[in-house]
Amino acid sequence: MTKTAEFFFDVGSPASYLAWTQMPDLCAQAGATLVYKPMLLGGVFQATGNASPATVAAKGRYMVVDLGRFAKRYGVDFRMNPHFPINTLQLMRGLIGMQVRQPARFDAFLGALFTALWARGANLNDPAATASMLVGAGFDPVEVFALANDADIKAALKANTEEAVARGVFGAPTVLVGDAMFFGQDRLDFIREALA
Repeated sequence: MTKTAEFFFDVGSPASYLAWTQMPDLCAQAGATLVYKPMLLGGVFQATGNASPATVAAKGRYMVVDLGRFAKRYGVDFRMNPHFPINTLQLMRGLIGMQVRQPARFDAFLGALFTALWARGANLNDPAATASMLVGAGFDPVEVFALANDADIKAALKANTEEAVARGVFGAPTVLVGDAMFFGQDRLDFIREALA
């Protein structure tokens, strides 16, 4: 029976970006199915009483250095977004909307968001910059913003976020393999073992 890795994430999390650069290959090598579970990290924080490491100055500075170390290890582009933190509500709604309504374009859309945020440092707090990025990536901003304002899509993101909290998720990224939970992008070896 094929094992499944459920990847709970928010594009505003740099650790989610780093995990995303590795998870598809990791799952492919393990013969496992990767299931993307977009959630709103702010909602998870609110429900669990957790907060971004960036709220502790010393921890935030360390985190940026450590993320850079992992990016180098993985051989991927990374720059800490100068506009961090990013309000990802509309982005995550657009993403889950793409997953639900245009699943064939989901991977490309996710890649465009993660690359813009964590390889290019784009200011996706700015709707005009977001629209420009979407056009450059081959997406229609009007269509994406319409998805983000669709009541069913809003409900789907809320449901994913509530599911994450109900299953014990407190931050991003979190990968669930059955009942086993792995938090952070630095737990890939454990995920690999769980999928073996």
